[in-house]
Amino acid sequence: MKKARLIYNPTSGRELAQRNIAYILDRLENAGYEASAYATKSKGDATRGARKAVRRRFDLVIAAGGDGTINEVINGLAEREFRPTLGVLPLGTTNDFARAVNIPRDIAKACDVLCEGVAIPIDIGKANDHYFVNIAGGGKLTELSYDVPSKLKTILGQLAYYIKGIEMLPSLRPTKVKIEYDEHTFSGDIMLFLVSNTNSVGGFERIAPNARLDDGLFDLIILKETNLADFIRLASLASRGEHMKDPKIIYAQAHRIKVESAEKMQLNVDGEYGGVMPGEIINLRHHLHLMVPKETADAVTTTEKQAEELTAD
Repeated sequence: MKKARLIYNPTSGRELAQRNIAYILDRLENAGYEASAYATKSKGDATRGARKAVRRRFDLVIAAGGDGTINEVINGLAEREFRPTLGVLPLGTTNDFARAVNIPRDIAKACDVLCEGVAIPIDIGKANDHYFVNIAGGGKLTELSYDVPSKLKTILGQLAYYIKGIEMLPSLRPTKVKIEYDEHTFSGDIMLFLVSNTNSVGGFERIAPNARLDDGLFDLIILKETNLADFIRLASLASRGEHMKDPKIIYAQAHRIKVESAEKMQLNVDGEYGGVMPGEIINLRHHLHLMVPKETADAVTTTEKQAEELTAD
């Protein structure tokens, strides 16, 4: 019999996982899994739980929580000789990754994906010794995610980040960097850089409109030095996916990105602290399998075929 391990954050989503644990496990049992649960108690517990699931060779490991919980589980699965299929129950504030792959927030519908969905190969990123599945970034603006109080995140969701960004921008200084991406190099002052694996970043769904999580490439976005007026203008453009050709933006796709900074720069991975630059960010293509809705799997397959046809032409 197949085995499934649910790794859940008891405090996420107003304790939704905690209150629905019996329902979730029952759904998995009815789908043919021998199911069990692991509740996290502190930071890093989800990674430890995922590693334990790897050692016990679970077939499916489900991250139930926000993007931070998913990131911890990814760090427990990455580069292991045996890697279970990943499942997601999105219970966080922004749920960027789940939104990118169309996993519903509704628990019953998300369980439908776990039990009746399709497993597809996905890329993940490796940034120094940290792994991520959705986004890595650096620069003063990315550090605001550490400064937004958890209570404000719960009440306002992604709006809390925008408010904090506007509040902080007048006092922020740009950072001088050198960024090498495949065969190209950028040197100069920036407010932030983003390395995206999907099109959903910080609540925006068009930040990296061309991003695909299975093509072996990241979408790199660099925001040059900017003022408050430009920031607000660009945020408005980004909400519509119209920021890519702005002179303040550098956009490229790359498999490997190396970042050096003249001063201390923190790395943000999936909204969590990921160490300090300098460092190298590498795409690990098709490194994990993820349970997604059939519609998402069909769309990924169609896009992949179209890309192959364009390459052949």
